[in-house]
Amino acid sequence: MEVKDFYYDLPEELIAQDPLEKRDNSRFMVIHRDTGEIEHRRFHDVIEYLNAGDCLVINDTKVIPARLLGEKEETGAAIEVLLLKDASDRYQAPLTSSKNTRVWECLVKPGKKMKPGARVVFGKDEETGEALLSAEVIDTVEEGNRIIRFEYDGIWEEVLDKLGEMPLPPYITHKLQDKNRYQTVYAKHEGSAAAPTAGLHFTEELLKQIEEKGVKIARLTLHVGLGTFRPVKVEKIEDHHMHTEYYELSQEAADIINETRRNGGRVISVGTTSTRTLETVGTLQDIHKPGTQDSGSSEIKDIQPSSGWTNIFIYPGYEFKIVDSLITNFHLPESTLIMLVSAFYNREAVMAAYKEAVEEKYRFFSFGDSMMLI
Repeated sequence: MEVKDFYYDLPEELIAQDPLEKRDNSRFMVIHRDTGEIEHRRFHDVIEYLNAGDCLVINDTKVIPARLLGEKEETGAAIEVLLLKDASDRYQAPLTSSKNTRVWECLVKPGKKMKPGARVVFGKDEETGEALLSAEVIDTVEEGNRIIRFEYDGIWEEVLDKLGEMPLPPYITHKLQDKNRYQTVYAKHEGSAAAPTAGLHFTEELLKQIEEKGVKIARLTLHVGLGTFRPVKVEKIEDHHMHTEYYELSQEAADIINETRRNGGRVISVGTTSTRTLETVGTLQDIHKPGTQDSGSSEIKDIQPSSGWTNIFIYPGYEFKIVDSLITNFHLPESTLIMLVSAFYNREAVMAAYKEAVEEKYRFFSFGDSMMLI
């Protein structure tokens, strides 16, 4: 299958630049996979499509202010650093350092100026004039990313909060007025370079109403990397190499999901990140939906707690193992995300739905509208 099969025309004015004033007032396309029917609603209506005994799976990762603007120590040249993955466990800091250290895999611009040994400084103490954060490139890795060791005093999270900016996707050109609007209301575990945007539509009130209806909520964590926004550069999608992201599925979440599956409820995944985590666990543990050709029986096999790195690539032809329904945003043309959605339904129907969304002037991408495939 070719990448161009997932292209669609999108007028630039339909790319949402700002979040709506009220999270759950976004438009909501509901696609009934059994009949092909499409409904146009508002996101707060999602509760009408959830049943008691279902399980809603959300990704509680928290976006860190991962965009750092600094200067090269020797020349003063402007350098932009984007934190991608914490690599402190793989690269040990030198014992002679008197400061606290963290090591991260980063995207650096301009990369040509940042070879191993190059140093960057970020911010200055008003009293001493010393850098609040300094860094040194210690390695160059896959796709040109840099391994950078940061040195600082105090608490890493506080330093980042003071110096860093929220790493909005490149298609958002407006300045974000409230950085909490690029976080879900249930964000908890810090580590993402991008938000799990399907969850941005939920409010605390809506989640409470959903639970009161008898829907269980399971929380997992997948730290979203910038690979989400990287274009697929090969012609055949089978040749694409996926980025890796860290995930955790707790015992509590596994118990909720297992109970739902045993009792005949639906596992409803919020976003492609939750979906990739669930399907990673299902694949690694050889889970199959009851009654499918691969399962060979009606017996439900429980999933177990799991953590690690995933580079699962879901595209048409993939057999879903855990997820029964999907809530997601409208994604970039030719992206791995629209390929995942196409795998969950079918490519032709998904592309037709996207065309209808364009005609109906839906808002697209991170701050845009939502769809549910049931």
